[in-house]
Amino acid sequence: MPFWPRKAPNRWPMWRMATEFAPAKVNLALHVTGQRADGYHLLDSLVVFADTGDRISAEPADTLSLAIIGPQAAALTVADDNLCLRAARAMGAKASLTLEKHLPVASGIGGGSADAAATLRLLSRLTGQPLPDAATVLALGADLPVCLTPRPVRMSGIGETLTPLPHALPPAWLVLVNPGQAVATPQVFKALSRRDNTPLQALPKLRSAAELAAWIAMQRNDLEVPALFLLPDIARVKAALTMQPGCLMSRMSGSGATCFGLFADPLAAHAAAHAIRQAQPLWWVADAAILP
Repeated sequence: MPFWPRKAPNRWPMWRMATEFAPAKVNLALHVTGQRADGYHLLDSLVVFADTGDRISAEPADTLSLAIIGPQAAALTVADDNLCLRAARAMGAKASLTLEKHLPVASGIGGGSADAAATLRLLSRLTGQPLPDAATVLALGADLPVCLTPRPVRMSGIGETLTPLPHALPPAWLVLVNPGQAVATPQVFKALSRRDNTPLQALPKLRSAAELAAWIAMQRNDLEVPALFLLPDIARVKAALTMQPGCLMSRMSGSGATCFGLFADPLAAHAAAHAIRQAQPLWWVADAAILP
């Protein structure tokens, strides 16, 4: 009787295991320009990604499972509605997933969406299946489309419209700081006093980090004021960033509570992150380059 080797689950070679990086998403500017009849808010945002983030690993399995490890693992439970699991189901994949969690949860830097987008990319690469269609990706979350291809981009609509930038951004570095407190995104939007604000100005060709900071300073994050009302400690985070030598400007990212400081060189960013970490050991702090 001939011997037929058992087929590996999901048609993956049994030895194959891989990891995908899930970079932090940072809204350098975020304007709320309207609200649809279904309640979704319309945004206009300059989005970049930082070279700090989470990692998702996968290997073949007979069932779908998820384990969470890493310094921020205690803040996230393995629930059925976890975005990584939902992304894997959208791919129809069975796999043993491991999420190495470094980004704080519910912090305005796209951690969950970045993790889900990395899961989609990883499973597509391992199984050879195409990524889900745009509607399926958007149904996972409004930040999923922009996180699926992490690069500087202008994001509008509810998150589904991605417009390439007319010019490459100059090299710049970020210091990301979170006070260890979460602010609920629905509450921030509910506290908005106005929802029909002006869109972003046209992005000119910027030659330096200083010029980038000057342009960002002329834009806004319309969610910052309501987030400050809900969580006044955000002001302390911004002040800690602003006082650091070399900080060109600071602002809250997304719906908060993480704020960023923009720097022109990596040494100044690293020194600033170290100083804030020493002064506020309970805060989450990371310095990172903006991914090109």
